[in-house]
Amino acid sequence: MTREAIDEFRRFQRDKEVNSQLYSKLTVRGKVQVKSSDIQVGDLIIVEKNQRIPSDMVFLRTSEKAGSCFIRTDQLDGETDWKLKVAVSCTQRLPALGDLFSINAYVYAQKPQMDIHSFEGTFTREDSDPPIHESLSIENTLWASTIVASGTVIGVVIYTGKETRSVMNTSNPKNKVGLLDLELNRLTKALFLALVALSVVMVTLQGFVGPWYRNLFRFLLLFSYIIPISLRVNLDMGKAVYGWMMMKDENIPGTVVRTSTIPEELGRLVYLLTDKTGTLTQNEMIFKRLHLGTVSYGADTMDEIQSHVRDSYSQMQSQAGGSNAGSTPPRKAQSSAPKVRKSVSSRIHEAVKAIVLCHNVTPVYESRAGVTGETEFAEADQDFSDENRTYQASSPDEVALVQWTESVGLTLVSRDLTSMQLKTPSGQVLSFCILQLFPFTSESKRMGIIVRDESTAEITFYMKGADVAMSPIVQYNDWLEEECGNMAREGLRTLVVAKKALTEEQYQDFESRYTQAKLSMHDRALKVAAVVESLEREMELLCLTGVEDQLQADVRPTLEMLRNAGIKIWMLTGDKLETATCIAKSSHLVSRTQDIHIFRQVTSRGEAHLELNAFRRKHDCALVISGDSLEVCLKYYEHEFVELACQCPAVVCCRCSPTQKAHIVTLLQQHTGRRTCAIGDGGNDVSMIQAADCGIGIEGKEGKQASLAADFSIRQFRHIGRLLMVHGRNSYKRSAALGQFVMHRGLIISTMQAVFSSVFYFASVPLYQGFLMVGYATIYTMFPVFSLVLDQDVKPEMAMLYPELYKDLTKGRSLSFKTFLIWVFISIYQGGILMYGALVLFESEFVHVVAISFTALILTELLMVALTVRTWHWLMVVAEFLSLGCYVSSLAFLNEYFGIGRVSFGAFLDVAFITTVAFLWKVSAITVVSCLPLYVLKYLRRKLSPPSYCKLAS
Repeated sequence: MTREAIDEFRRFQRDKEVNSQLYSKLTVRGKVQVKSSDIQVGDLIIVEKNQRIPSDMVFLRTSEKAGSCFIRTDQLDGETDWKLKVAVSCTQRLPALGDLFSINAYVYAQKPQMDIHSFEGTFTREDSDPPIHESLSIENTLWASTIVASGTVIGVVIYTGKETRSVMNTSNPKNKVGLLDLELNRLTKALFLALVALSVVMVTLQGFVGPWYRNLFRFLLLFSYIIPISLRVNLDMGKAVYGWMMMKDENIPGTVVRTSTIPEELGRLVYLLTDKTGTLTQNEMIFKRLHLGTVSYGADTMDEIQSHVRDSYSQMQSQAGGSNAGSTPPRKAQSSAPKVRKSVSSRIHEAVKAIVLCHNVTPVYESRAGVTGETEFAEADQDFSDENRTYQASSPDEVALVQWTESVGLTLVSRDLTSMQLKTPSGQVLSFCILQLFPFTSESKRMGIIVRDESTAEITFYMKGADVAMSPIVQYNDWLEEECGNMAREGLRTLVVAKKALTEEQYQDFESRYTQAKLSMHDRALKVAAVVESLEREMELLCLTGVEDQLQADVRPTLEMLRNAGIKIWMLTGDKLETATCIAKSSHLVSRTQDIHIFRQVTSRGEAHLELNAFRRKHDCALVISGDSLEVCLKYYEHEFVELACQCPAVVCCRCSPTQKAHIVTLLQQHTGRRTCAIGDGGNDVSMIQAADCGIGIEGKEGKQASLAADFSIRQFRHIGRLLMVHGRNSYKRSAALGQFVMHRGLIISTMQAVFSSVFYFASVPLYQGFLMVGYATIYTMFPVFSLVLDQDVKPEMAMLYPELYKDLTKGRSLSFKTFLIWVFISIYQGGILMYGALVLFESEFVHVVAISFTALILTELLMVALTVRTWHWLMVVAEFLSLGCYVSSLAFLNEYFGIGRVSFGAFLDVAFITTVAFLWKVSAITVVSCLPLYVLKYLRRKLSPPSYCKLAS
């Protein structure tokens, strides 16, 4: 209780710290400091660079000239890249900050929703003539929990507290209780019933004479040792030891145990739910392949591309009038006669130019002095030094592409909302004007950009996207589909790049329709998409690019090991379907020979029904499903879907929101009743980690949020193998042995008491004095029993080599009613032998019965520990001899406790009697009779039906 109270208090302090952060609020009288807990809807809040955004806001102004800023969203959606946000142009154009109060305007926002990737609203300024209406979308919003990465921003608060997107996407954590604890609780209840039954039987045999209810209570107290009160203490100390062992293990450095109550859960897992980005992959992209249809370039032939790019630009310059005359004639010829095959060099040049123009990447220059002024000068002088340039984008793939074009000679040197500058290999700077940008969405699976070349005034529409989205748009070809398949099999993420030249008239017509569509309040997304699609026809296919997302170290062998251990692995990711499938193949989550069933997009009950039936016909194939389809299936066919998915060897859910991840975990727990484990590394995995029976966080690039919320925190994904196979397995087996042994310890002494009472006409007289009973449960037997937490059946190396050993544990056979009953029979047999033996062998003085039986009892317990141990540790031997020593030395000065009832005060245990041969042989005889049969049985069992670990150990 105290431990949990301390944890709660620490959480309270952390919350208080976050809620009392100060922010600048803009009022008519100037800036005022407010606590983040006092911010209300409608406030104008100023957020500085590197400050956390306190609530959901609409972005009104920024200090950046471009009217846009970057924010870091890693704590919201788990993506490490920066997102570009655009200020409302009406307020950005105002001359000064104070003018925000001189205009009459309002923001209309939709009701609070969970989806962090969408927003619909309008900004209306009424005091201008005519009133200005601006549409607000996701790029005009600043969600809470994100961090401003560039400039200072001013926003108007639209949602606070529980209505913010980040809070709506987190779930309440639950208190986690291990399965082993629940099982032991069940056994303890059974023991309590046994205690009541035994007491009633004793009173009945007495014949209900006299005040029988008083006797009933006396018996309840006498037999109360059946209930293992020291069980909780022993187990909690054991858990602390397991946690310490995990943290001290040199093979998994940096492991932290944050919830010390559930280490045994690690030994019972059946489902492992893992995040993809940053958990299985490093989230570092590397450009691997460029395919032009007839020729393919890999990592080793990039220098050829470099020379082609250099040649094509030097040709352009060498021709009269710089690039003008050089680039126009060939194009004219080409547009009139498309039959002319272009040279490889010009095709490479076109492809590289398209890649360097079609993206959402912004080069950022860190000025050495760290002052923004210097950056401004740098831009004015066109002095874009390569050393301090970094690229920022909303997707690491795009950064990889732009970094690659830089390596082959065409460099993106600056970018704002309306223009882009490139630097050629010779150092000449080319300017392009950005006319329109169509960002990537999960529905369209593509992004486009319309640019005008400043030198030639040509307008070009570039587009890149997933092969499924692009293949119907580009002109007919015979290689795209096949090459995409080849690259995907290598585990590369593919993007198809295409272009289309536009005339000025075509563009003007498009622009007017596009603006009109963007202002509609109903079905805005559909109308905008329809207008853009009118352009996306018969585009010229330029190239196919392949980018590799590198896997974390040893992901493949670790997944292989977990699969052999009988753990089913589900990958839940917020990423695209293609990427997720691709990583599932390259990490061998889905083995090479396995089929993959991609669950079609379903929106209604009927579609879901048909698709589930189609899936039911397939056997032994991995399932890939998107978050939206999953939602529909769970709404109508929850039970059927979970049942089918659980039969799959692997399941991949893509485009999952944080709450969906947590929902899947709870579904698995409810439907299968098995133990689940969730592992992730970003803020978007927290809900899933808290919902699982056992949450593991990885300290990754995405911050520490997941590792702080988790029960166990590790540094790398591969550490999970040892954590489960070695530590999880040992914790469970040790706790099971320890728990049952503590119960046995109480049962054996209660059996002796029962035998004693029934021999002496059911008298409710205690057999042993209080001090002996306390000593029995503590100093005489505690160390050897507790030393069972050091026991191991196989060496760690063996457990890692044969993960199949882990599979046995999920059946829960180390602690079940069967094993418990075996221990109960052992206790009854031993208790009976010890007591009857002492009564049969005692001589005329009845006094010695206590001394003989108690000594035999202690020896029996020590021998039983020795019998249970599977691998000896030097501390166990020390514990055994220490306890024996304690007992022998206490015989000397605790002699008055070895009497019976009232007699004890007159009958001192003479040391002379203990040292006689008679005492020694009687004690030895009783102990041998109580323990030898068990040793024989254990030996026979190991010979005739050895458990799986014995076969390996030998």
